Formats: sequence, structure tokens, C-alpha cells
Amino acid sequence: MRLVGEPVRHVCGISGGKDSSALAVYMRDQVPDMEYFFCDTGAELPETYEYLNKLEAVLGKPIARLNSDKGFDHWFEVFRGALPSPQMRWCTKNMKIKPLEAWLGDAPAISYVAIRADESNRKGYISTKPNIETSFPFVEDGIDHDGVIKILDDAGVGLPSYYEWRTRSGCYFCFYQRKAEWVGLADRHPELFERAVAIESKVLVDAGVGQDVSYKEHAMEGRSYTWSGGESLTDLIARREEIMVKHEAAMERQHNNRSNIPLVEVLAGAFDDDDDSEACAICSL
Repeated sequence: MRLVGEPVRHVCGISGGKDSSALAVYMRDQVPDMEYFFCDTGAELPETYEYLNKLEAVLGKPIARLNSDKGFDHWFEVFRGALPSPQMRWCTKNMKIKPLEAWLGDAPAISYVAIRADESNRKGYISTKPNIETSFPFVEDGIDHDGVIKILDDAGVGLPSYYEWRTRSGCYFCFYQRKAEWVGLADRHPELFERAVAIESKVLVDAGVGQDVSYKEHAMEGRSYTWSGGESLTDLIARREEIMVKHEAAMERQHNNRSNIPLVEVLAGAFDDDDDSEACAICSL
């Protein structure tokens, strides 16, 4: 319970995605003492870091970069034999939530979360710590997807450039990426794609998976040995043409169904049609 007269911190997390970025701009003049933060895993896309720099200029204050005291390589060793996955999101817990709650400490705080009015069923980070209250300004003020785009356009920052090929922020190896997004990573950041391949290959070797044996025969319950749905990245990229033909067909269907809509919406619809996996709201708001 907050004591009367006790100072309260106002904090707004920025993932590098459109919704949280728009919320930061939206709250800039409403809460002058707002503190902005970004949970930096050290594995973000270059486009994300570039966009954060643009946002800082618009916000007129720095965005605190919160880093885990131990990076991905450490936690990868701890969870050897298991890549992060929807069933085992150790990356989110150890590299985002823990640094955030350590930064907030025990002082009273209000955390502003970028859930939009048109996605009230979506869940973002809501702390169980009693000193942290949660506020949803977009829901309260009726701001939807189009409102978010308008806020960013009016501020002159627009959308992050990764929206040309990807629908979410987050680590370059995010297991929520769709097949076509992995192809996009290979095309635009081949060095990061190869790094993800190397991590996956090490896990497969440590699991004792031979070339003629399915990893599923070795997989422990709830553990993942590949980044993308039971298919190694090597096998995935070998199907590049098949994946992109399917994706481009989905893009065309979306465009034909709704003309004169932004590329980011066409992409989102195509990926939803192409693959029904859901993003991690903590990372990609």
C-alpha cells in the first residue's frame, strides 16, 4: 500500500515496437517526470537500436538501458540442452523481467503498458510486486492501431525500419519469428542468422542428435532444440523458395482483401495467415 505523500515513480517500457514507442510519445507531455526504459538483451536488431536513438530525440530525455548482469551466453549455459521457447521463456524471465524489477526496487511505481483499445484481450507485463501499479492509457483513451500510427507519424518518427520485413521487435533469434521472418533475417543480417544457426547447432550436438535421427526422439518434455517449430534453421533456409512463395501469396491475399492499407498491416495479416504463432507481449509491444 502506498503511503500518503510518498513519491511515486512513473515508468514506461519501450520494446522498440510501434505500440510502446507510441505510448512513450503520447505520455511525454502528460507525465513530465516519466522515466523510460528498454530491457536490452544485447541481442536486439540493429534497426531497434537506431530507432531508440530517434525516440530519445523526440522524448527529450534518455531511455534507460536495463541489462541483465549475466547475458544470453551465461543463461544459455545454465539451460544447456534447451533453447528458450514458448513453454520455457527463460530469456524473458532472466533478461527482461528480473533487470526491470531490480531497477524499480521497492519504491512505489506506476507502470504504463501499451495495450491498445482494439486488443483488450492481449496481455503485457503486469508485475506481481505490490509496489507496482499498472496503467493502460491507450485502453482508457480508446486509442487503437490507427491511433498509434498517427501518434508516430505526427511525432516524425514513423515506424522502425524492420517493419519492412518483420512484424515485431525482440531478439534476432526470437523463437516467435515466422518462417518468412527467418528468411528475412538471413537476407538482411546474414551474420546474425549464422549466429542463430551456430547456437542451435550446438544445442543439437549436445542433445546427441545425429543426422539420421529426429531431435524429437531426444527432446525432453517442454524443451526445444530448434528455434523454429521442430525444424532446424538449416532445413528452413533450404526451403526458402517454398516459404517465400507461400508468404507472398498470403501478402497478395491480404492486399486484395484490404486495399490502401500500410505495409505493416499487410505484413501482419500475411504472417497471421501464414503462421498462427503468437508473439511475446513483454518483448514486442
